[in-house]
This record gives sequence, structure tokens and C-alpha cells, in this order.
Amino acid sequence: MGDHILFCYGTLMAPQMLHRVIHGSPTPEPWQKALIRFQPALLHGYRRHRVRGADYPGIVAESDSESTAVLGVLVYGLTDGDIYRLDKYEGGEYVKETVKVRTLRASEGASKEDGEVTSERQLRNMLVAAGSQVVDEGEEVVAATYVWIAGKERLEEVEWDFETFKRDKLAWWVGAKESEW
Repeated sequence: MGDHILFCYGTLMAPQMLHRVIHGSPTPEPWQKALIRFQPALLHGYRRHRVRGADYPGIVAESDSESTAVLGVLVYGLTDGDIYRLDKYEGGEYVKETVKVRTLRASEGASKEDGEVTSERQLRNMLVAAGSQVVDEGEEVVAATYVWIAGKERLEEVEWDFETFKRDKLAWWVGAKESEW
């Protein structure tokens, strides 16, 4: 098992896309899948934007770090080889930075869904009060993430939407040749 932790906030939140990049297949062998663990998380002080003319987002640090945060997942268990492949996938539009991310956990007594986080709706629902049971921020985790550096003029003001990506584009991305990315 690898010891790298990555905060994903875009296309790589879809487990089949992450596995496609690091294992070469959206449906990895059970032993490969078992090496990776997903944890919902929140990155404070950043904002996620749609990239103009692209299917993927970019995040940038915001000066008003108190009121901005990006919802995503921490991915545990990545190897040096996985990180190498992820660096290639992200390309020159991003720089890998070390950030402090807060895990999300169910409050005491709240119901907890098992398994991988497969939708941003599932993540957002975790943040919505369910009676008196809400999701709390948990421990702070140091992780790597990819921050947009290809120019703010290429970023739209609207936030990138994971559900729209999954519905309209994920199948293409999972099946595309690497040269098409």
C-alpha cells in the first residue's frame, strides 16, 4: 500500500476515473481496488471553478478563506507510481501543492453510508442537517492537490458541477485513449 494522500475535487472524484488513470482500467482488479480508500473532505480557502471550454475544474486560493471551501474526497493509499501517472494526467495547467484538508464525518448518532463516495450529491447531503444530525469536520489531514495555474481568465465564475460531469462526460473520459485527454 502506498503512503501518498491526494485531495481530489474534480474528475478524479469518480472512482472509475481515478482507477482508469492509475491502473489503466476503470474496473481494476479487486486487489488494486482494495489498496485505495476514499474519505469525504473539505478544503478551506479555495474555490472550484469551471474551466472555460473544458470538462474539468480548477481550484484557486481565495483571499476570503473564511467563507470559501471546496468539497471533495481524500484518496489514501497512493503509490509513487500512482502519483507519477496522476502528475502526467494533470499536465501543465496545474501545480501540485501540499494543503491541509478537513475530513468529514457523521455526527454521533447520524446514519453513515458505507462504500466509496460516488457522487457530489452524496457529499453535499452529508453537509445538510438531517434532523439534529449533521456532518462534522473531523481531523486535519495534510494532502497533495492540484491547483490551477493556467490563468484566471480561463476560469468561469460558476462552480464546476460533478453531477453534470458524471451524467454528460464521465463515460467518454473513462473510455477515451490517454492521448485524447
